[in-house]
Amino acid sequence: MKTILATAILGATMTVSAQAADHHWQQKFEQLSNQYLDNVYFRYQPSAATQTGLHNRDGQLEDYSQKSIEAERAALHEAETKIEAVPASELNPTTRGDRALVLGNIRSQLLTLEVIRPWEKNADNYSSTCANAAFVLMERKFASPDERLRSLIAREKQMPALFAEAKKNLKNPPRIFTEIAIEQLPDIESFFEHDVPLAFTEAQDAALKAEFAQSNAAVVAALKDYAAWLKIDLLPRSNGNFRIGAETFHKKLVYDEMVDLPLDKLLEIGWADLRKNQQQFNAIAHELEPGKEPRAVVEQLGAIHPAPDQLMATFRSTFDSIIGFIHSHHIVTIPSDVRPTLEETPPFMRATTTASMDTPGAFETKATEAYFNVTLPDPKMTPEEVEGYMHGFNVGTIISTAVHETYPGHYIQFLWVPRAPSRIRKILGANSNAEGWAHYTEQMMLDEGYGQPGLGAKDAREAKLIRLGQLQDALLRNARFIVGIEMHTGKMSFEQAEDFFEKEGYQSKQSAIVETKRGAGDPTYLYYTLGKLEILKLRADLEKKQGKNFNLQKFHDEFLSQGFPPIKIVREAMLGDDSPAL
Repeated sequence: MKTILATAILGATMTVSAQAADHHWQQKFEQLSNQYLDNVYFRYQPSAATQTGLHNRDGQLEDYSQKSIEAERAALHEAETKIEAVPASELNPTTRGDRALVLGNIRSQLLTLEVIRPWEKNADNYSSTCANAAFVLMERKFASPDERLRSLIAREKQMPALFAEAKKNLKNPPRIFTEIAIEQLPDIESFFEHDVPLAFTEAQDAALKAEFAQSNAAVVAALKDYAAWLKIDLLPRSNGNFRIGAETFHKKLVYDEMVDLPLDKLLEIGWADLRKNQQQFNAIAHELEPGKEPRAVVEQLGAIHPAPDQLMATFRSTFDSIIGFIHSHHIVTIPSDVRPTLEETPPFMRATTTASMDTPGAFETKATEAYFNVTLPDPKMTPEEVEGYMHGFNVGTIISTAVHETYPGHYIQFLWVPRAPSRIRKILGANSNAEGWAHYTEQMMLDEGYGQPGLGAKDAREAKLIRLGQLQDALLRNARFIVGIEMHTGKMSFEQAEDFFEKEGYQSKQSAIVETKRGAGDPTYLYYTLGKLEILKLRADLEKKQGKNFNLQKFHDEFLSQGFPPIKIVREAMLGDDSPAL
């Protein structure tokens, strides 16, 4: 009897001790992760803090001096050591996922600083950093005009020094990076000359406005000087290689997306999905135009687009039918009735993006507007170039773009962020989740019946055109998948990549140029298709497990409630296992 009692007491004591250990490590991780976010992550990315809605660094600017870069590296290594020391086995499942997410973020930052080294290669980093630092202060009215202007002046006073650092740091960059910087600079100059002052006309403090006039003029002068230096000095000696190589590419996928498949296996997956989408596109194209080659149908589809000055209104007109369909077909819970605002893409983003969603940060409490950005044709384009560009906004891709960026894509995912299970998940995430979700919704919405006559399409022919548009966007992402790997591992030239987007991705020449430029600086932009395929597999696996109890809206709601971490983490939460994501 005494032995049994002693055993019971010992067991109870061990249980209490285990719970105490769990609690200790949970608290320890929370403390360390908050220290990382506040003292490292946001310290070296103050514009990201502003964008997140944390306004204690609004007067600070990113610092790319060698001293700052070395300090950031040291801080990242220290944070990695401390967080690694927290045993994953002592944490609950959600916190284990958070630990993996933070470690991946730290290692990705270190890979960028120590191996990819963009401050030595990418001239646009400096000018676009300045534009973004100003934009996040003027875009949302989270404080009075005077208060935000005071922060802007503080940032602007640091900008000329940033360009001075650029001239020290940039060493034999890739020519394409310098060309992109030169291409973007006129719009950035115009942004500071016109847009920034207009955003602060309501400021009241006369002395502050006078100080701003000086700081802003100094930034404009620094931008003009930088543009001249890029053309005269840097461009002739821009002979570097933009490729990051197979080893770095693989590491980046592991750290950013928690995907560790060999690149040749990923290519097999990418090619298989490309061929499947091509076959489906070709079959529908044949139904529409039996006597024409699919490529000719692509051109015909591209020609069905709104006039450039009607593009915004056309996008806006899609909202009612899409939202109505989501409600009537129980696709996903929409947490708010507030709609995003359509606006033209900011100048510093126009060279490499045609549409995007700009949402307020998870901790922004006062200025919670979300913006759906659309890039209009450049006024300097010829009529032929404008026509080629507008092919990317055809009757089908307008629907898939609206779905992707707003309902139920990025905008809906943003509306779910406040329900994420931790502070970490409201700040850090993975492109394969965010872009994978948005890309998944393009196909899912049509599979569920949207885009049929009376549900977004006026007749059966337009329904087929809408499906072709969705498939054309899928092929664009398929091409990114393959081009990113092949171009950055040296198996595809820049020119071959452009050709691939046209011939295999069914894109216009103008779109192919933009996409290849983007791929040079965004090597792992395969995350659209990668994430979509991971979500489709997760859905199929869960449906198999749940059988008749599977519910699509419940699946989507539970997926979004996890935040936007790598899908490996979401799988573990929703399936309760660590089975392969692909």
